[in-house]
Amino acid sequence: MKENGTEASTEQQVRALYEQVESRTARAFEDLVEKPSFGALLATSAENMAALTRVGSDLADLVVRNLRLAGRADITRLARQLGRTEDKLERVLQEVEALRDELAARTREADRE
Repeated sequence: MKENGTEASTEQQVRALYEQVESRTARAFEDLVEKPSFGALLATSAENMAALTRVGSDLADLVVRNLRLAGRADITRLARQLGRTEDKLERVLQEVEALRDELAARTREADRE
């Protein structure tokens, strides 16, 4: 029976130590975050991450360009050209239909005469 009491007291001691460590760690982090230098460090880190992201993007574009693969700008330009070509084709189709209608009307008039 003493063993259960010993286990319980050991468990309580471990919990108490854990809570002390947790509260001390929380206080240490709060002290760290309160300082103005932490804000400056955070801002500098964010700027560095943005710069690294930009460098990475530029590097990826350079690799794609050097591999002679179509990049974003190429695909956008091709999409615009395709849109213009589709518009022109639609206008030609409308003209062909109008000419068919005109030819059919002339054929009917010729058949009447």
